[in-house]
Amino acid sequence: MAIDFLLLISRQGKVRLAKYYVPYTRKEKARTEREVVSKVLARPRKMCNFIEYRDRRIIYKRYASLYFITCVSCDDNELITLEKIHHFVEVLDRYFGSVCELDIIFNFHKAYYVLDEIFIGGQLQETSKRKILAMCAIQDEMMEDSANASESEQQDAVGWTWAEALCHPMQLSRLAFRGPVVDEFILYKLT
Repeated sequence: MAIDFLLLISRQGKVRLAKYYVPYTRKEKARTEREVVSKVLARPRKMCNFIEYRDRRIIYKRYASLYFITCVSCDDNELITLEKIHHFVEVLDRYFGSVCELDIIFNFHKAYYVLDEIFIGGQLQETSKRKILAMCAIQDEMMEDSANASESEQQDAVGWTWAEALCHPMQLSRLAFRGPVVDEFILYKLT
């Protein structure tokens, strides 16, 4: 009862999230995604959500503008797989507060760790929405703590805050940008 892969695609056919639990080469992934997406999008809305695909079965469900697609063995129960998809959608909905395609696009890393809390190796590991959301909240706190720690380390290492530097522009030897993000500045004191 394992999932081979899970895809989230838009109605336009763009892959928004892809997680593979069995090994595929890059070419196989691209070809599989192209074939599966074209088959799912070509089906009328009132047809059943099961498609025979090679020696596997594609099971999908559309929620608003996103299709949630899984690939399973032909021996697996389709209705249980639909319940797994629905469980994932419910957790996303609670986590993001009415999830939409933009939430997945701009917070894809959060969608991946919600997915990783639910499925491990293609197997459903956690059914409690409360536990999943608690673990995601802990991960969010860790990310915030890490971001706050790196900001304070930059300030401590430099010795000047950006506000202090603006008040004392003569004391700066240079202003350097770190990485592609313009908001992160490293300020240097004159020695």
